[in-house]
Amino acid sequence: AREARFSRRRKADPRSPEVKMAPVGNAAAHSIGKRDDGKPIINIMDVSTEGPVQMLVCIAPMLLLGIVCLIFVMFLRMSLLKQPTGAAIDKPKLDYLAKKIKSGSIAFLKEEYKYLAGYVVIWFVVLVVLFSIERIDTGDSTDGIRYAACFILGAILSGSSGWFGMSVATDGNVRTTVACAKGSLNDGLGVAFTAGSAMGFAVVGLASIGITVMLVLMSIDRNINTAVQYLHGFGFGASSIALFARVAGGIYTKAADVGADLVGKVEAGIDEDDPHNPAVIADNVGDNVGDVAGMGADLFESYVGSILAAATLGTHGASASLARLALPFWLAAAGSIGSFIGYFFVSTKESGNGWNVNLGALMWALEKGTFVANTIFLILAAVCVILLFGPDSEAGWKLYGCVVIGLMSGMAIGKGTEYFTSFDYGPTISIKDRGVTGPATVVIQGMGVGMISTILPTGVLAVAILSCAELMGEYGVAVAAVGMLATLGISLSTDAYGPVADNAGGLAEMAGLGPDVRAKTDSLDALGNTTAAVGKGFAVGSAVLTALSLLAAFKEEVNKKYAAKMGFGTFQSFEVTEPILLAGVLIGAMLPYLFGALTMLSVGKAAAEMIEEVRDQFRNVKNPKTGTTLMEAIKKASQGIVLTEDEDVEPDSDRCVMISTRSSVKEMIAPGVYAVLTPLVLGFLIGAKAVMGLLVGTIGSAAMLAVMMGNAGGAWDNAKKLCEKLQIKKSDQGKACVVGDTVGDPFKDTSGPSLDILLKLMAMVALLIAPLIGAKKEWEDWWMGLFPLALGFIATVVLMLLGILSWKDPLAKTSLGKGDDGDVVVVTGSKGAGQQLNATADSKPSTDAGSPKPPTVAWQS
Repeated sequence: AREARFSRRRKADPRSPEVKMAPVGNAAAHSIGKRDDGKPIINIMDVSTEGPVQMLVCIAPMLLLGIVCLIFVMFLRMSLLKQPTGAAIDKPKLDYLAKKIKSGSIAFLKEEYKYLAGYVVIWFVVLVVLFSIERIDTGDSTDGIRYAACFILGAILSGSSGWFGMSVATDGNVRTTVACAKGSLNDGLGVAFTAGSAMGFAVVGLASIGITVMLVLMSIDRNINTAVQYLHGFGFGASSIALFARVAGGIYTKAADVGADLVGKVEAGIDEDDPHNPAVIADNVGDNVGDVAGMGADLFESYVGSILAAATLGTHGASASLARLALPFWLAAAGSIGSFIGYFFVSTKESGNGWNVNLGALMWALEKGTFVANTIFLILAAVCVILLFGPDSEAGWKLYGCVVIGLMSGMAIGKGTEYFTSFDYGPTISIKDRGVTGPATVVIQGMGVGMISTILPTGVLAVAILSCAELMGEYGVAVAAVGMLATLGISLSTDAYGPVADNAGGLAEMAGLGPDVRAKTDSLDALGNTTAAVGKGFAVGSAVLTALSLLAAFKEEVNKKYAAKMGFGTFQSFEVTEPILLAGVLIGAMLPYLFGALTMLSVGKAAAEMIEEVRDQFRNVKNPKTGTTLMEAIKKASQGIVLTEDEDVEPDSDRCVMISTRSSVKEMIAPGVYAVLTPLVLGFLIGAKAVMGLLVGTIGSAAMLAVMMGNAGGAWDNAKKLCEKLQIKKSDQGKACVVGDTVGDPFKDTSGPSLDILLKLMAMVALLIAPLIGAKKEWEDWWMGLFPLALGFIATVVLMLLGILSWKDPLAKTSLGKGDDGDVVVVTGSKGAGQQLNATADSKPSTDAGSPKPPTVAWQS
């Protein structure tokens, strides 16, 4: 009777839901269409036959928990703001420095979002025009508006999550420092983790509310399949902002970090966060805009993408059902509940012993919260399966198995990353040992560690994919991705904690707090380094599973359109031996290397400008009262001479902030342009097969490159930290490890994390255009591909004219000395901390009349 009623309504109204539920007592089973005899406790078809009402039931738990998340965030933020600041311990300089970091972060995001606003407006217009012409629902002309509305909301919420995360992190850094000064290590941990949690739950709350509300709105006057399809625009908006935020933030933070390390540590011999270093404020700003704002937008997009992929696959094929549509939303809600409870289990009894802290015991402080969250999530996931599929449903328990596999895979990848990047284990220790023979062997060893570290995550992901595919086909893989990301609230909290702790340590050193305070902040920083590396490994794993799910959803969308045109039962053939698909694979495998090269070169150019600025300030910034230069102040301080406030020299950190901001915003354009336009060119010019090959090649290549870069960079970083722990950081071995860390900085914080977004963004763009290219044969309407191709060509020419795509020396027009033949010559020496010699044009050695004139030499220690 229910099926007959549903059938009559569908005949009367062609816009009624296409998703057909099995009769009562049955649920969709395997992807080949086998039915299971389980009895669902909640049968959504019993609630209503109205599409929007059914959709509301599917998404209600996630919507409710999204609202609760935002309420919880308000509570966390109020709790954080009640914590004392520098004024409470009579250290107003702490508040002054924290304000500079916050204002620098805001200035960067405002500049970045100005550019992104133009990008969003352009794509809004394009989507309106494109989908108004090529409609999904031929009976209505609002498709363009619906797609564009989803896109712009996805973009706004993705950007908002980054902005909010940055704001909370810059409020939490000074309060973490004060908590370490006034209380125990656990007090500092609590404040830093509260700031990170505000970020984590904000991302989950904004994503949950955004995707569920838009899904209900899009289901009005549309069938459920089409409503889900509109949400691909939401994912595209989130992916676009995430890419630009990650790239720009990564370039910013590493340009400042490289400049601060090379000139400050290696050349001047001063500590990492010495207040005399002009780049130190920009470096701390970079932690917030790269590792907080960029990471927040990144994982917002992963969270949304995994749910969209599962929802798309759940509404396609012979086994499509409302239960399959509802499952990813219910799992996300279960994960949020687990994260709430896990938050209250984070604490430690360790004392602050700096780099000598028991890192394993301190790591347990965060891990126990994650374990509690995961345990509760698995219990609630079983409840969701029973409610939606029934306690005796074979399909339901197979899906539960996919959830468990996804969650365990994420934990395994994280542990593997910890092994290769923590200074407690052999790989990182081996890099420190290579420092005895110089920077070259440090770099070689780090590259080797990064390459061999790809074995474990590859094996884990391969087993997870094969297991889930065997259990429940492509939908099972998508559910595994949801399972991996379901407890994002607490896992992102753990990751966002790191930059807050790092900033807290920098503030303690810049403000001149005692060694006991610095020991506590160093302990928190050591923990943050490990969690950051683990978080990057987790991000790669979740990105691969999400991208594979989006690829499967792309194939389903293409085949649906192809069958509608060619006849029921027909579908696109994606044979791996087809030349078009193979060509797409090669292009896709190349793109991550192009993308990585562009971001690495951008960091190099921006860092070169930063290095010259810092050197220039060492020479020329003076105390207006005494005439003492910044370098002279550094020399006195390194000799143990205490400088009064009137005698000291304050660097112009605002100029360094400006250089990083200008360079990063300019350099983010090229990678973003090529990432978005490539699938459009291949899709419209050639067809769906070329796009499928492109996605396959990109996923495989980007995953390996991201793991290698992330783990190599993390290992180099912790090899340097190990030198600090062993108190050999100012020896030749320590300086060699600093150079390795400098090489690894753009690996782990710019190119590597950006590749995670690249593979998801391209999959999301492909899914967006699938309805437009799915019914076409190869090279059909090829002329449409000329438009994005021409746009890419024009963009390349403009970027070349602007000097963004250029081999020119970024320092060609600076004050760094030039030889008479036009070559810049920089001679480095090791005269000791604070000793710098400057040879000007007047100090050239004399030459014989017939001998060539030697170049100008700029001496830098």
